[in-house]
Amino acid sequence: MLSLALKSARMASTGSRALIRPFAARSLATEATISHMPEEMDAPFTVTLPSELFEAYELDFPSYELTTSKAELMQIYKDMVSIRRMETAADALYKAKKIRGFCHLSIGEEAIAVGIEHAITKDDQVITAYRCHGFAYMRGASVKKILAELMGRREGVSFGKGGSMHIFAPNFFGGNGIVGAQVPVGAGLAFAKHYLGLPHTTFALYGDGAANQGQVFEAYNMAKLWKLPCVFACENNKYGMGTSAARSSALTEYHKRGQYIPGLKVDGMDVLACKLASQFAREFTTTGNGPLVMEYSTYRYGGHSMSDPGTTYRTREEIQRMRSTHDPVTGLRDRLVNWGVVSENELKTIDKEIRAYVEQEVAEAEASLPPEASPDILFEDVYIKGTEIPVLRGRITDENYSFQK
Repeated sequence: MLSLALKSARMASTGSRALIRPFAARSLATEATISHMPEEMDAPFTVTLPSELFEAYELDFPSYELTTSKAELMQIYKDMVSIRRMETAADALYKAKKIRGFCHLSIGEEAIAVGIEHAITKDDQVITAYRCHGFAYMRGASVKKILAELMGRREGVSFGKGGSMHIFAPNFFGGNGIVGAQVPVGAGLAFAKHYLGLPHTTFALYGDGAANQGQVFEAYNMAKLWKLPCVFACENNKYGMGTSAARSSALTEYHKRGQYIPGLKVDGMDVLACKLASQFAREFTTTGNGPLVMEYSTYRYGGHSMSDPGTTYRTREEIQRMRSTHDPVTGLRDRLVNWGVVSENELKTIDKEIRAYVEQEVAEAEASLPPEASPDILFEDVYIKGTEIPVLRGRITDENYSFQK
């Protein structure tokens, strides 16, 4: 597992910085066996994943076997490549000064959003922090609408008013800018499902940097008391902004942070492991067992945000080693070829098609217009239509806005 490589790393002091090196290498396509390979694209078969990709706390993880199909594996691959292309496009647009403000990319972490989405239903709920573009895409937002939102355009998924950190889609509740604040909101979403007696779960995601927030532990407590169907999922990419997890957290095994809540850790660079663990989490939390704390052990290739070069607190060699030994896209690609699901040439064709699709979406997003600078546009989404109060009070009387037109 990625975390084992990190645990074995040596720390070298350089001034006030601590550089982690080296990482233990592993094969990109971690050892996994298949029962058989059917001819039909939709025919199911079983993949047995290595047990070292998982670590349970106060929990019996029932099986390392994942049922899938050629068609699903191909879709998983396409989803990960699409997210990476979209995030790469966002990187270029930001550097061209077409995206302003905050922008946090998930290049390297694609397996988590894709693995979760392929494990849950459309009625389940997801809420996360500001590294949210991949989740929004998997929940149904188009590349065009996501990138248009990043550029502040009217056709954006939040009509150009939210930007990178406030992106929404059906049963995807953001994209939240306040560190850790989405976790108690996620507990509230789970409470609503529990109160209504609906068989759905909520994935409330947060980073290792947010894991020390007091509100996270308050949410744990309430969720356990009320046996809420909530998966508290920590995306541990090893660095909260520019601070390594070991320097900020007394306990870096984040899946054990729930104490009285069972936990499960999974290699977040392996999309099939993410899917299997997320399937288990959904089943566990929707069958009366209460909440679960998960840890997806992952790694971001870029900085914390676009303003962070990402190389002042870690070496370029560390980043390159992670790309060459743990990349989630390449790892799945190797499996697909080795298992005979698809050929290298077919994958190249798929890659080209996705690249062309994303480029077209980028062009259409760039061509869309910004919101009109008028009070009607500014206040149109404060209330659900039909529930508005007569007058929305501004800072001064001249800024009051009347909904009664």
